[in-house]
Amino acid sequence: MECVFGMVGKGFALVVADTSAVNSILVHKSNEDKIMVLDSHKLMGASGEAGDRAQFTEYVQKNVSLYQFRNGIPLTTKAAANFMRGELATALRKNPYMVNIVLAGYDKETGPSIYFIDYIATLHKVDKAAFGYGSYFSLAMMDRHYHPDMTVEEAIKLAEQCIEEIRSRLVVAPQNFVIKIVDKDGAREHSWRRTTKD
Repeated sequence: MECVFGMVGKGFALVVADTSAVNSILVHKSNEDKIMVLDSHKLMGASGEAGDRAQFTEYVQKNVSLYQFRNGIPLTTKAAANFMRGELATALRKNPYMVNIVLAGYDKETGPSIYFIDYIATLHKVDKAAFGYGSYFSLAMMDRHYHPDMTVEEAIKLAEQCIEEIRSRLVVAPQNFVIKIVDKDGAREHSWRRTTKD
């Protein structure tokens, strides 16, 4: 019962993901970080099959690093999103990755942005995005309370409301969540919201 969601605020982007590693009716782990730091100013929240998620996110992270190493400049968030979309589209007709991505980044020229990329290589630049069963509740909460000029404090409060809604309304709800932020100072972990211990 995965959930990954994110939103863009005034000068920052925020990504939230559950931390449960689940297979069928078993919870294998409750501290799986599903938000990968791609580079100093990009975060990639992923949901989907555990193997595909781990393989694809590491593949993207290494290729983004390789591009920066070869060219001396990092990819923009838009370029990284288009690279991911291209890789998912190529794999779609061979051996598809069952992975959905919320990509958040901050660029000096364009500021913060979030991209919605699903397993069939659909790419959209959005203000708010969500994947997984929790998306039904988090998108409803964000539709009601989100506004583009949110401060970090307002976005964290909205993320906590989304988490509480997911925990209270979803039958098999993930208990732990991680919140990460990217802004002009870089990508970083903000906090964990736990109800169960590791």
